[in-house]
Amino acid sequence: MNQQAMMRKIQQLKKDMLATQQEIQTTEFKTVCGAVTVIMLGSKEVKQVIFDEEYQVTEKDDLEVLADMVVAACRQLSKEIDEYTEEKMQKYAALMGF
Repeated sequence: MNQQAMMRKIQQLKKDMLATQQEIQTTEFKTVCGAVTVIMLGSKEVKQVIFDEEYQVTEKDDLEVLADMVVAACRQLSKEIDEYTEEKMQKYAALMGF
């Protein structure tokens, strides 16, 4: 392969990798943890938190439980996003020799 062809291939690989990164950043991830639903973008920006209307807060402890559900859902989504990102970017790492 000549040098120009190699450069074109590298440029195309870079373009494809940036497109994949953009796709990951804008993909929505959703999880439910008890009475809480969290939607997060691949950029790990929390897009929406939805509380089940049936959930009754009657004591102070109920608010702590609700807060714990939000934290647990966010942690789960963060892990899912990391796994998804690794899966999508794995082919580029292999092509680059990592």
